[in-house]
Amino acid sequence: MTTGTDAALLHLLWLASPALPVGGFSYSEGLEAAVDAGLVHDEASARGWLLNQLELVQARAELPMAAAAHAAARALDGERLAALNAWTLQTRETSESLQQARQMGRSLLAWMAGLMPDAPVLPLLQRLQPAPAWPVAMGAAAAARGAAPEPALQAIAFGWAENLVQAAVRCVPLGQTAGQRLLACLVQAIPPAVAAALAAPEPLAFAPLLGIHGARHETQYSRLFRS
Repeated sequence: MTTGTDAALLHLLWLASPALPVGGFSYSEGLEAAVDAGLVHDEASARGWLLNQLELVQARAELPMAAAAHAAARALDGERLAALNAWTLQTRETSESLQQARQMGRSLLAWMAGLMPDAPVLPLLQRLQPAPAWPVAMGAAAAARGAAPEPALQAIAFGWAENLVQAAVRCVPLGQTAGQRLLACLVQAIPPAVAAALAAPEPLAFAPLLGIHGARHETQYSRLFRS
């Protein structure tokens, strides 16, 4: 017999899967620009870049926002969701990161509408304009699937890590074994990042070097990724 806990875990694995049709594989979140600039050029530099991004971006901004959206979704607080969404979109530093937040959030909303049409939070997400931002939509989706906050954030962080490691494998480039070593390193760092996110009094969006390279990517000559 499948328990409620088992079902919630399976739904989290589903949300964290690269097969989720939201297009996460098409973004490198500034990594490709860092490779072009020579900042990331091997396994060690890729590990440093991704660990920094986990600590300074995911743990301080994206995951706290997802946690807040998770709580607002459980409370069916549309005003809170709208405020979180506005903050998320307003703090995107480049046009590509804004496009990513909107596109992936919109795609996740379409997935929810197709598979979870009766989810009480769905109409609240559909009211968010011009689109629900990715961390807001992801936090709300995890809540709608019955996940507790901590495992929800762990799944969200793992999904991010897997996408970015695959981006590193493709654009540094690295071998698949090196990619698995990177992922193992990030997996060890995810629990403290999630703990920091849950303890954060409020989200903090401040990663200037990432913003600079994200902006440079917009005019980069040769690109594999959309950010």
